[in-house]
Order: sequence, then C-alpha cells, then structure tokens
Amino acid sequence: MCWKPRPAGEQENLMDAPSHVDTLVIGFGKAGKTLAMGLAAAGRSVALVEQSPAMYGGTCINIGCVPTKTLLHDAEASASRRGASDEADAQSLYSSALERKRALREKMNAANLAMVEKPGAVVVTGRARFTGERTVRVTAGDDELTITADHVVIGTGSVPRIPSIPGLPEKPLEDPRILTSTELIDRDRLPARLAVLGAGFIGLELANMYAEFGSEVTVLDRGERIAPHEDAETSAALEEVLTGIGVRVRHGAAVESVDTGAGHASPLVLRLAGGEHGPGETLEADALLIATGRVPATEGLGLEAAGVETDGRGAVVVDSFLRTSADSVWAVGDVHGGPQFTYTSFDDHRIVRDQLLRGLGERGRSLENRGPVPSTAFLTPPFARVGLTAAEAREQAAEHGWDVRVARAEVKDIAVMPRPKAVGEPRGFMQVVVDGASRRILGASLLCIDAQEVVNLIATAMRHGLTADDLRDGIYTHPSTTEALNGLLAGV
Repeated sequence: MCWKPRPAGEQENLMDAPSHVDTLVIGFGKAGKTLAMGLAAAGRSVALVEQSPAMYGGTCINIGCVPTKTLLHDAEASASRRGASDEADAQSLYSSALERKRALREKMNAANLAMVEKPGAVVVTGRARFTGERTVRVTAGDDELTITADHVVIGTGSVPRIPSIPGLPEKPLEDPRILTSTELIDRDRLPARLAVLGAGFIGLELANMYAEFGSEVTVLDRGERIAPHEDAETSAALEEVLTGIGVRVRHGAAVESVDTGAGHASPLVLRLAGGEHGPGETLEADALLIATGRVPATEGLGLEAAGVETDGRGAVVVDSFLRTSADSVWAVGDVHGGPQFTYTSFDDHRIVRDQLLRGLGERGRSLENRGPVPSTAFLTPPFARVGLTAAEAREQAAEHGWDVRVARAEVKDIAVMPRPKAVGEPRGFMQVVVDGASRRILGASLLCIDAQEVVNLIATAMRHGLTADDLRDGIYTHPSTTEALNGLLAGV
C-alpha cells in the first residue's frame, strides 16, 4: 500500500494510512527500505515515510551513486569519441547521457517503490516531524497524519553544506548557475566553464566527469593539496590524473565573494583570496559547483520532542548498536554522522535487524565489529582505499609494535599485470601497507583500473585475518588487475 499526495486538483485522503505500526521508518534510503522490507516479510507492520516521490529508493539511486556513475561511464565514452573526431558535439553527447541517466533513475525509483509495497508495509509520502516519544506527524500540503509506533528508525540521510559567501543570493540554489551535486547532474546544458568549490572526493569526481564531457573545469582548494588525508604521494598522483585531462587546480584559494552579475545569462565572477597568483585574483565561470561536504539531514525533524540527542553538527548521537538516547529509536545511514556510503548504510540495517528481528541485543552485529570499510572515488581511473595509509601506519608503529613495510609500484611498471596496458589505462599506482612481523595487511591505496573491485578483495582479507602472503600466493584470473598482487607483494 502506498499513500501519497494526489495530483493537483484532487482531494488528498489519508484514511488508508495507518495510525499505529510496529515499526516506523523515516527515510527511503538503503538502510530504511531494506529494514522495511525485512520487517514486513517477517510479519511486522511497517510505515516508511519519504518526503518526496522523487526520492523513492534514496539518495544513491536518484541523485547519488547510480546516476553519477552512469554519467561518468558516458563521459569517458564521450572523451574517447571527441579524441577520435573533432566533429563530435559535446552538448549532444552530454544530452544523450542525461537522457539515459534519467531513464535509469525513473526505472529504479519505481522498482524500489514496488519492492517496499508488499503486505505489511505502507509508504507514506510527506514530511515527518516528531511530536512526542515515537509519535510522528506527517504533513503533505494542508493534510496531516499522526503515526505512533513501537519502534522508530531514523534514516533521513544528509544534505549538501552550503557555506556563507558574500554575494551569494539568500537562497543560492534559486540561481541556476549555483549548484550542488544534485542540480549539476541534472542540468540540461553542459557548462562551458565550471568552477568547483571544494577538493573533497565528491568535488573531484564531478570535476573529472565534467572535464571528460568537455567543460573547462577549475577546482578551488583552500588547502595545500587535494585529498589531504591521503599520503602526499597519493595526493600528487590524484592531481596528476586530473590535470592530465585538463582540470585546473588552484591551491590556497578561498572564495572571498561572488558577483552574480546582471542576470542568469551572465557569467559568475569569483573573487579569490590567496592562491598561487596572490590576493585579488578573479575567476569567471558559467556555473559554480558547491562541494564543501554534507551534513546530517535533521533540521525540522523535531528530535527534541522525541528525546533524541544530536551533536554539534546536527548528527543523531548513537551507540555502537545505533541506539539513540530515546527508547526504541535507532538512527541509520548518514544521519548519525558516520561514513557517508550506501554500503555502510546497508550494514547499519543489519545492526538494527539483529535487535528488532533476531533478539540478539548486544550479542549482535555492531559498529565495533564491522571491520575495515573500503571506499572508492570514481575518477578516471578510480581511486580506492581501505585501512591505513603508509603515513598513518608509520605514526602508529611504535604504539602497536609494527614493522611497517610498503609495497608500492606504478601501474605501468607492474609486469605481471598486462590488463591496464591492454585496455589503454596504465595510469596510477598500487600500494599495500604490511606489518612485516605478523604479515598482517594494514591498508591499501589503489589508483588504477578496477580499483573499486580489487579493494574489496583486500578489505575481505583484512576482515578475515588473511595475510599479505595469502594474497601474494593467490591464483587469479588472467589478464586481470587482481593478479598485480602476485608481483606487488612479492618483495614486501
């Protein structure tokens, strides 16, 4: 069953929506929808509240992982075609990519709604706000519905953080030239000149993508190097990849003000403080992507009425079992301030499932036994990491008694791995950090083709106590990127 606002002109009716359920889930993200489906299948009554039909299925399939990686695939193909023919029209290729992305999003959005709409589960479309302990009021226009529940799961995700910059409109996103990732990947026109404010991985991914599509891209980085949490050599390698496709990176560049001009047809003028060219530098752009991080989406939820505590960032405070300060209320996904990944949100659902369905309590899965979590930034080629960097391992060596050894090689120099050369992508490096005494794998950093797959193997090895020698002596298909481990780990 699904209740949602009816088309304009038709009266909305909340009579079919329940007033009490066993479990109320707020947010249609990966954890929320998976929990809702599992609980309903086990015979529980569930209501899942989502504020917009456009977000059925959550951030990942609608405005995050899937659409951006769909566009990236087409951007890489677009770059290849432009290289082969100067007559290729970048806007036409971009428009085709947008059309494919939108079609896929629409299909997955509908499929996710259908997956949840099973006996025992109801999707309620509207804005949720706590009015008491496990009591939520849902509003849609002038209509209201109050739902009470024995258990509540908060999974409202995160939203882009928009800094205060002189010259920006009071509501910056009402100017079509000022964008977050959500608006940029649905913009009909390919921006000729794109400025990216922020050098985190979201900003770098989109800088890479739009440069591949043919935009002139400038990344504005307040720091001294991009990806500052990585080893210095890694940051340099990432920047080399980006500048190699034409992305300009300005370090030490803070935006002092924005001049929006006479109208939306005029370029934006960004005044930069500091940077390599000194104070007073200006930069013109047809679009400005704000990629300065994301914050938990808790504003307007009325968490204080439920007794749910938040921290200084607005994140819901949870323990290792994702329990909040309120009885029988949990928080899952980005909203509790942990790693902002779809797959960690999926693992969050397992933690809550162990409590709600399996009765395991503190004997069940928790954040503490999750193990190492891999990550990937989808550049071209992708960059993936799990565990410690070489610098982090060396800093902790004395404390843990590690004999830190680093196996690192440029992809083009790994003789046992011909796949990158065969497919024409020999850029990047592979690095694995090992404790020489125990042979334990401490971490890996991979900038190479198939990095997003290889990192999962290494993370699994770390999680289950396999050693560097186990990976070194593995039997892998050929030609593959994984077989690089045979040679890379031979001398560590």
